[in-house]
Amino acid sequence: MTHPMEGQPAPQVTFRARRNGEWVDITSDDVFKGKKVVVFALPGAFTPTCSSTHLPRYDELAPTFFESGVNDIVCLSVNDAFVMEEWKRDQQAQHVTLIPDGNGEFSAGMGMLVDKQDLGFGKRSWRYSMLVNDGVIEKMFVEPEVPGDPFEVSDADTMLNYINPNANRPQAVTMFTKPGCPHCASAKRMLQQRGYQYEEIELGEGITPRSVRAVSGSGLVPQVFMDGKLIGGADDLEKWLAK
Repeated sequence: MTHPMEGQPAPQVTFRARRNGEWVDITSDDVFKGKKVVVFALPGAFTPTCSSTHLPRYDELAPTFFESGVNDIVCLSVNDAFVMEEWKRDQQAQHVTLIPDGNGEFSAGMGMLVDKQDLGFGKRSWRYSMLVNDGVIEKMFVEPEVPGDPFEVSDADTMLNYINPNANRPQAVTMFTKPGCPHCASAKRMLQQRGYQYEEIELGEGITPRSVRAVSGSGLVPQVFMDGKLIGGADDLEKWLAK
């Protein structure tokens, strides 16, 4: 379904932002002119869905977006510059530009400024995403008008499917390890040599072999998981990579 804003220019506003502890003015032309930009807008920094899913997945898929011809990924929220700067630091978002629509001018121009007084939020942005080509809105994914905070279509995967349905997404890799474990070091080395990004869960206080056994069926480390699938230990990983 075509949204009325598709084919229209993005609103012309000046955002008051903070960069490296200094005030900066960012215009719509600064954000969009001569570029292909993905924008995702959300109700508020530090709110649950925004922090746990919406922003992290866009940041995770950013390299794939860039390989697919996108120049920038912008997260927009009706929050002040200090809040957005601190949220970026808290989220460790490396690839996404966070822009504060502090006065709600851009969101109002998009027809996306909504009343969330019942939550004590005042006026905020409705959740949506869009692809903007040289200042013109090409495609929008707007969450349905239902109670609460729906999150069904403005996610990073939906946008990437629109831009490049054949894109190769990075695999999610997690590994249980313990300090001084030579097999763990071997597994990490194999992943690094193949260019896999991984997160490491190190056994210690609060994380014991019992947890490893609960999720993998074995108390031994390392235990490597990829996209929800158990690969196993270092020898299992070597065999899996050989395939």
